[in-house]
Amino acid sequence: MSIPAGDIAVPRRVRALAGVAELTPVWRNGIGGVTFRTSDGRYIKYGPRNRETSMVAEAGRLEWARGFVLVPEVIDVGSDGDEEWLVTRALPGRSAVDPRWLAEPATAVRAVGQGLRAMHDALPVADCPFDWSVPTRIANASARGIRVPDALRTVPETDRPVVCHGDACCPNTLLSDDGRWFAHVDLGALGIADRWADIAVATMSTEWNYGPGWEDALIAAYDVEPDRERLAYYRDLWNAT
Repeated sequence: MSIPAGDIAVPRRVRALAGVAELTPVWRNGIGGVTFRTSDGRYIKYGPRNRETSMVAEAGRLEWARGFVLVPEVIDVGSDGDEEWLVTRALPGRSAVDPRWLAEPATAVRAVGQGLRAMHDALPVADCPFDWSVPTRIANASARGIRVPDALRTVPETDRPVVCHGDACCPNTLLSDDGRWFAHVDLGALGIADRWADIAVATMSTEWNYGPGWEDALIAAYDVEPDRERLAYYRDLWNAT
């Protein structure tokens, strides 16, 4: 995932969804999807169908999670052949990888860790209809033709089941101007799993986004002792699936 540089062609569907609003590309993912911000306060995600999750799946998760935490409000979702789109209402705040926060990694990492803990504490496991457990993730990967290493089928004992974000990379936490976590975005894989499934991804993301040396700071902000065995397992699972 990256912030687009230079001009990007606006797909016809995106132009129609935007109406008269001006469009600014703000994000591009690894499978060719692009997110645009509109001048009238919306975000439009558009791209090829994702076999791991879908924008319809994300819309359902956002609607459920909105009852407990601050996430984007869904305005429209749909698909057309091999392409799909999701339109949400913009939230105030900036991504933890906005240039401002890249220049202040200690603030950003602390906010991501605290925000992830707050999300885990707020979302009720007993009421969650979505699953992100290891068997579900392995089955999803197998359906996409990925052979998951046998070693990953031996799963560490669950530490604490929570409703996981499912893609807890740093860009998916929004910060307010005072450097506190504010909201979460991109919840297409949200579901019940061990909390270390999220923590592992978030800590890996600190190196991708801010450079080495920030992993333990995020874990401290989450307010838990590092569990190296679970971190290693869930990082390997993320990379394998």
